[in-house]
Amino acid sequence: MLSGTRHAPRLITLWITWLLAMLFHVDLGLMPLFHGQSPEIESHVPSSALPLLFGAMLGYFLLPLIAIVLIAYADTAAAPAKRWRPWRRIHFWFSVVYSITNLPHLIADIVVPDARPDQIVLMLALTGFGLLINLEGWRWWRQNA
Repeated sequence: MLSGTRHAPRLITLWITWLLAMLFHVDLGLMPLFHGQSPEIESHVPSSALPLLFGAMLGYFLLPLIAIVLIAYADTAAAPAKRWRPWRRIHFWFSVVYSITNLPHLIADIVVPDARPDQIVLMLALTGFGLLINLEGWRWWRQNA
């Protein structure tokens, strides 16, 4: 691997792409509203658990934003790169967790009887972006090891 490769800008771009795809996934799910149809799906979550679910989703969106900021700081820090090495390792494993959590969602979108092809394509793209984040995160962690 070339030591001059700048993985941090790649990771920032990939995470932003991933977040935009996540937002588009939600947006596509709501598109029926604009055509007089209901986007409602049958929920198996009790109403009392919804605040916990909403909090989890908030965290799921906020953590990549925090990762982007930390990647930018790590890439532009005057301190030696070795100081940020633990963050590089944490980031890699963090990205793996996100990829793993996307897989059940992708599978669920595929096996749902009334699955929409646009949502499946978008989840495939999200999974692909996640795997690219894993690869780039691995390279960033191992750079100058």
